[in-house]
Amino acid sequence: MRKKLTLITAIIVLCVSSFASATGRYKAKSGVIAFVGVNVIPMDRERVLKDQTVIIRDGKIADIGDTKKVKVPKDAQRIDGKGKYLIPGLVDMHTHLLSDGDEYDKAIAPDELRVMVANGVTTVRFMIGTPELLGLRLRSAKGEIVAPTIYVASPHLTGRKQGNDFVVTTEEEAREAVRKSKAAGYDFIKVTTFIDANVYEAAIDEAAKQGIRVVGHADREYVTAPRAWKAKQQIDHLDGYMEQILRDDAPMKGSVSDLYMSDPKNWESLDHIDEAKIPLVAKRSVEANPFSNPTQHFFKNSFGLPRSEESIRAQPDFRFYPEKVQLQWLNWYKRAAVITRVPAERKAKWIDARNKLIKAIHDAGGKLMAGSDTPEFLWLYGFAMHHELKALRDAGIGNYAALAAGTRNPHEFFGTLGKAGTIEKGKQADLVLLNADPLADITATYDRAGVMLKGKWYSQKELNGWLDEIAPKIAGAYHEPKKAD
Repeated sequence: MRKKLTLITAIIVLCVSSFASATGRYKAKSGVIAFVGVNVIPMDRERVLKDQTVIIRDGKIADIGDTKKVKVPKDAQRIDGKGKYLIPGLVDMHTHLLSDGDEYDKAIAPDELRVMVANGVTTVRFMIGTPELLGLRLRSAKGEIVAPTIYVASPHLTGRKQGNDFVVTTEEEAREAVRKSKAAGYDFIKVTTFIDANVYEAAIDEAAKQGIRVVGHADREYVTAPRAWKAKQQIDHLDGYMEQILRDDAPMKGSVSDLYMSDPKNWESLDHIDEAKIPLVAKRSVEANPFSNPTQHFFKNSFGLPRSEESIRAQPDFRFYPEKVQLQWLNWYKRAAVITRVPAERKAKWIDARNKLIKAIHDAGGKLMAGSDTPEFLWLYGFAMHHELKALRDAGIGNYAALAAGTRNPHEFFGTLGKAGTIEKGKQADLVLLNADPLADITATYDRAGVMLKGKWYSQKELNGWLDEIAPKIAGAYHEPKKAD
């Protein structure tokens, strides 16, 4: 009987060990992991450190150096990095969750966060705050869920009701919204549209008193880009920038950004652009606040370039949406005025102008940051992060600058560059292992061998298994929102 039990125990141990090895989650007894023979892109400057060994211990980078010189502990888990490239974990500076709204069960939020991790995103900034997101931030920090490091902006301040928001129409309402957001523990104050200038100024003043930064939108009629620059706000989407590059004699003052994109009439402004203004606008932007988050892919590929039903259905993230949502968006792309009535040449002018603004901001010394602005329009978080890096590269800034926008620049913005964002001894082990060199082609980030999150290693095989498991769960979590009585 004893021999039989011993044999069974041995078989169980062998099976568990084999499974753990196959999934890439086996943790060595010492808790030490070593990437051996890997090419490291440290992101301290544009360079590749060839044939390195990187030792991870207790969630931190313990050592890094030439493979011939760095000794790997005998009981460490070895990850073969030969021919592969190690980069810092990716940071999505503008995203949301499907479960933020009423159409999806809140319980799927941890799975949504795992989708991000499976795509190499190890830090996120949620741009419309909710109490649930604050709870997820805490659970992530405690290690209770597998999730990126989370930053949460406040419910957005707006002059008109737009969902999860603070409607602020007086100076005192703006100040109270800022105080409540600070007290609740949000990381930033988010502003959007339709805010009167004096109300905005009150919010800016109160945020300074409370020691919390203001981020978000600018408006073409209310809080314009120049007013936001004066306040040193960090602006997303290049909001309000198109208005600043119109010719002085243009017959209109408004142009195409944010909510104003839906009216085809506004696109006529693109026939009146003065490209000579672009360097000055970029200079003013960088002098006011060096950090800019264009969310270029979202705008370029949702509204500027043709998007066929065939191409949408072929996307690997399409399956995460329930059929009803899929059909709603597919029909929108067939019928929306901005898609069907705006001439292709005007859209090309718009994309070109945005590209030139991005390039000019970069050339002026600005710090571009990558944000996906997902999961709307059938672009899902995690997956779309790689589209954004490509879109930034395609604006003319180069592969290294695009990678910096998704790694070190956001950490510089957060003030955490001393702890993360580059691959250096002592820093947090948020890492992505790629099968090709992103400095040669930024689209290498699409092809991953695995992700390390807070010192824990997940092979891409396991991560792909997560995605297969999670897709039907998210799609199945959709339900019709209840109608108000």
